Amino acid sequence: MAPRPVWKGYLKLSLVSCAIELTSATDRSEKVSFRIINRKTGHTVRRQYIDSVTGKPVDDEDEVKGYEVGDDEYLLVEEDEIDAVQVESSHTLSVESFVDRADIPPIYFDAPYYVTPADEVSEEAFAVIRAAMAKERKAGVARIVLYRRERPVMIEPFDKGLLLTTLRYDKMVRKPQEVFEGLSSGKLDPELVSLATHIIDKKLAPFDPSDFEDRYEDALLALIQAKQEGRKPPVVRTPDRPANVVNLFDALKKSLTGEEEAAPATARKPRKKAAKTMEKAKKSA
Repeated sequence: MAPRPVWKGYLKLSLVSCAIELTSATDRSEKVSFRIINRKTGHTVRRQYIDSVTGKPVDDEDEVKGYEVGDDEYLLVEEDEIDAVQVESSHTLSVESFVDRADIPPIYFDAPYYVTPADEVSEEAFAVIRAAMAKERKAGVARIVLYRRERPVMIEPFDKGLLLTTLRYDKMVRKPQEVFEGLSSGKLDPELVSLATHIIDKKLAPFDPSDFEDRYEDALLALIQAKQEGRKPPVVRTPDRPANVVNLFDALKKSLTGEEEAAPATARKPRKKAAKTMEKAKKSA
């Protein structure tokens, strides 16, 4: 089943516009999740809002959002009143400027979304905008209202469509000097840097996201499967935590020697153990 769009509206470049849809580029459906259970009855537990003064449960129809305007004083705001708040970016993704993608520090990147034309009529205009951006090798900057909040975004050509990445506001990003200010900027031993550089060269490889799996989730699935089968949970022995290096030169030389010995190793193949374990756990449930 194709994923459902999270936003529908229009992409606008000057006087050119076309209907588009946004679809989340990430999927968390396979993530292991747990429910809260009453240990005595085995029943699931549900949350309920409680009045902070009377201590009594609040019915769904009596729940309303409130904006604090004073001490224990709130202005009530209804859902339909919030839904009625509309700005241009609520329905139109208007490209305000174009920048070099490299000019946007990665620390500002937030969540990715695929952008596609919403109908056949919009396909030509969408394709022209995408082709022009690809030719100029530029990324568009715009704003969009998602989940009741306006967010700055970056738009760039990606595969056959566009990729929209929401950006963090400047006030949300801590300035590096706040954290790095106390770090020393003294002169380093060139030989140590050279050894570290050689290690990096030995570890050079093309990026392949299929090489990565959530090992912690694999361990959780192994625990679940063992409990389903009435076995004791597997004991996982983790390596000792590394300590601070005392002799940096010796440590770098040993690391380099280890990389050279491991160089002939064959390329890793993506593991399918996690998927098989999850499927087996579901069938046993």
